[in-house]
Amino acid sequence: MFNRKCSMIGMVHLQPLPGAAGYDGCIDRVMSSALDEAMTFKENGFDALMLENMHDVPYLKGRVEPETTASMAVMAAAIKYETQMPLGIQILAGANLEALGAAIAAGLDFIRVEAFVFGHLGDEGYQESSAPELIRRRFQLRAEKIKIFADIKKKHSSHAITQDISLVETARAAEFFKADGVIVTGEHTGDAPKAADLESVRRAVDCHVLVGSGVSAENIHEFQPWSDAIIVGSSLKVGGKWQNPLDSERVRRFMERSRELEAKMSR
Repeated sequence: MFNRKCSMIGMVHLQPLPGAAGYDGCIDRVMSSALDEAMTFKENGFDALMLENMHDVPYLKGRVEPETTASMAVMAAAIKYETQMPLGIQILAGANLEALGAAIAAGLDFIRVEAFVFGHLGDEGYQESSAPELIRRRFQLRAEKIKIFADIKKKHSSHAITQDISLVETARAAEFFKADGVIVTGEHTGDAPKAADLESVRRAVDCHVLVGSGVSAENIHEFQPWSDAIIVGSSLKVGGKWQNPLDSERVRRFMERSRELEAKMSR
C-alpha cells in the first residue's frame, strides 16, 4: 500500500466538531490543530493520514449530524491540499455512509468503517452490518477508487452474539463482501492485537491487512512483517494517551524504528 511493503498511516484525532457536546465554537482552531499534526506526520515520513472525530463523545449510533459530516469534509479537503498525501477518514460511530460522502466530496483515498459484516454491541448500542448498503452506494456514486478498510471484531465492542465466528472467518466474510482491507485491533484504543491473530488473518485473506490500534516503537517489530499498513495514533501522543497533543519526538522515534525494521526485512 502507498508504495511500501508496510505503510505507516498517521491518525489525526480531530478536536470536538460542530454537532458534538464539546465543540467550543471555533472551527478555525480545530482546523489549525489538525493541520499541525498532519504536517508533523508528513515531515517525519509517514505514508498516509487518517482523520477521525474521536473527541466527539458520546457518539451517535450509525449516523452523525449534517454539520459534522460537512466539517469533516471541509477539513479533509484542506489537509489533502496542504499535505498532498494519501488521506482517509472515519466518522464515529459507524457513520459509514457519511464517511463515504465526505470522502467523495474531499477527494480522499480510503475510509475506515466499523460494523461492516455481522453485527456488534458497542457502547453506543447495537450496530447492524453496513456492507450491503455501503458497497452499493459506492458503486452507484462511481466512487470505487475510494477504498474501504473494515474493522473486524472491533475494539470497544461486545461480540458475544458472534463468538462462534472466529476472527479469521470474520476477515474472510469482510473480504467476500468486497472490503478492500481488514483492520485488526486490540480490545480498546491503545491496546495492541495479538501478533498471532494478525498472522492468522494475513494467511487467510488476499485483501489488505492493517493493524488499527496499540502499535508503538517498542512493539512494532511484532506487527510490521504481517501488515500492509499500520494505523498509529495513541502511542505518538504526549504520555502515550490519545487525548493529548502529538509528541514530535515520539513520532520521530517511531518512524526511525519502522525504517530499521524495513531495512532488515529487505535484506
